Amino acid sequence: MSIYRRLLILLPLLFLLCGNALAHPALWHVKSGDSTVYLFGTVHLLPNDTDWRFPALNDALSKSQTLYIELTDDDQASMTSLVLHYGMDTEHPLSTQLSESDNAALAKAAQLAGLPGGTTALQPMRPWLAALTLAVAPLMKAGLDPASGVDKQLQTQMTQAGKPVHGLETAEQQIRFLADLPQSLQLAFLRDTLHDVEKDKAELLSLIDAWKRGDVAAIAKLENDELKTKEPVLYQKLLVQRNQDWAARIKDIMLRQPGTTVFVAVGAAHLAGPDSVQAQLAKIGVTAQQD
Repeated sequence: MSIYRRLLILLPLLFLLCGNALAHPALWHVKSGDSTVYLFGTVHLLPNDTDWRFPALNDALSKSQTLYIELTDDDQASMTSLVLHYGMDTEHPLSTQLSESDNAALAKAAQLAGLPGGTTALQPMRPWLAALTLAVAPLMKAGLDPASGVDKQLQTQMTQAGKPVHGLETAEQQIRFLADLPQSLQLAFLRDTLHDVEKDKAELLSLIDAWKRGDVAAIAKLENDELKTKEPVLYQKLLVQRNQDWAARIKDIMLRQPGTTVFVAVGAAHLAGPDSVQAQLAKIGVTAQQD
């Protein structure tokens, strides 16, 4: 899978697809005194008939008093406002920033994605938003619903149970991870998306299978290793720094709220590899154990 597609999978802005087979993703718990935090890796888009629950997960959710997910302020109105602010550039049409061959590839990608309006719809977009749109459109065309994503299902469940749900980040923060990239990197991201539009299926399916199996080593290899090697600055920004922030937040919750039980659900890539949230917790004296 292309490196710039990988960096998006670290954000709920790019949703992952999962088949409708029974899944058993990985679950961890952290204990400090009488406080417990559960850690669960998610994918952000699923067919609504995917069975990913299992007894230990259900028990953890039942015991938990609070849920933390990456975003809670990603409603349609908020996202539209942020996209208009950070993702549009009407003074510099996208086609003027691309070569003739890139524009031909753009037209082909828009057609393959079934994008309403075709390349015309992409013209006022900044390169990062055009790339994201072309990456997500085929998944949406396939009938996959963000409301069926694991984090959204967990949010609905806990809200209906009268339990609070908090975001670890804001939608603006996540959009700015992409919008603040240098223009050259945004264009590289777009070109990479255009050139690999038909090539990612096998690796994406491998990633999905790894998540369903709870195969953390495979997730790290598929998701994190290439980004770390080829784009170390992005790797630090999108993975390591966020994992460090979340680990500190988790420890703070346990210290400030003794006796609490909390469920934390973040993208599966954040719970895999040597720089995972669990690894960051270990550095500050907190041990996570896999259930």
